[in-house]
Amino acid sequence: MLGVTQPGVRTCVGKYELGRTIGEGSFAKVKFATNTNTGEKVAVKILDKEKILKHQMVEQIKREISTMKLIRHPNVVQLFEFLQRLNLSCDRTQVMASRTKIYLVLEFVNGGELFDKIVHQGKLKEDEARKYFQQLINAVDFCHSRGVYHRDLKPENLLLDSEGNLKVSDFGLSALSQQVREDGLLHTACGTPNYVAPEVIKDKGYSGATADLWSCGVILYVLMAGYLPFDEQNLVALYKKINKADFKCPPWFSSAARRLITRILDPNPKTRISIPGILENDWFKKGYKPPDFQIEEASSLEDVDAVFSDSKDHFVIESKEKQPTMMNAFELISLSEGLNLSNLFEKEQVCYPLT
Repeated sequence: MLGVTQPGVRTCVGKYELGRTIGEGSFAKVKFATNTNTGEKVAVKILDKEKILKHQMVEQIKREISTMKLIRHPNVVQLFEFLQRLNLSCDRTQVMASRTKIYLVLEFVNGGELFDKIVHQGKLKEDEARKYFQQLINAVDFCHSRGVYHRDLKPENLLLDSEGNLKVSDFGLSALSQQVREDGLLHTACGTPNYVAPEVIKDKGYSGATADLWSCGVILYVLMAGYLPFDEQNLVALYKKINKADFKCPPWFSSAARRLITRILDPNPKTRISIPGILENDWFKKGYKPPDFQIEEASSLEDVDAVFSDSKDHFVIESKEKQPTMMNAFELISLSEGLNLSNLFEKEQVCYPLT
């Protein structure tokens, strides 16, 4: 422990001892925390249940939790658990707290957003951009294999860990395969305009897989160029460019990278390259290392509804003790200017009806 103390209230939620707030939004805050049993450092996202109910976000939160339970992959931010039935692990005064709060225990990723790296560094070298793109495709491919479509892929939603590995986060706008209609397509137009696929804009139904892949192509372009392929102040003008795939690759793109990006940013989803096609692409395969992890069976989703249950059986125990709190190295790191964890809680996302 470092010799830095701050007077305050020491709080333990289940087996997690909460530290300083490292991010805050309208509906949630994120706190650094420590698993008192193992010493593991985590991020605890604390959601305000009353505000979620008031703004009719219950289904969105349930979907986000369900999605993250389904995805166990080294390039996706992990949801360790959402707290509802934990035993008290700290011997202090007990306070029932879950009637008004929902606690999501997430992997603590301390390398900031990929977006910040681009802002500070500018365009990336081709090999570095390819490494991040390979990890992104690995994650997206696995999500799709589990029937999960992200629908808001962009550099702001891609985190980096301490070793520079990419982690996909923020599944707040994701869709599950159960949401596909009888025609086999999704029909909710949502996402971030500069990264959204043309078929989503047309609002006639779209495949979540091919729409996600388009966003991956935009991300690859941004990594290598340092700016967006489609960028207009006027939304109508922006959508026209996206519908026609009206973009140009800068001269420093290699011919192989240019060909791959052009095949991904194909405005026709039926002829757009697929993930299996990308995995066989020579430019993509250079230095490629497939993810090495053990695939787990999909978690049950039956307990997700219990998050909003009023039954005391689902309440988590929160305990508090007034005392000086020692700050450890991880908490000090979380205060550095380079760490941006804003995407662990809600931020403005565009989910727009199109006419």
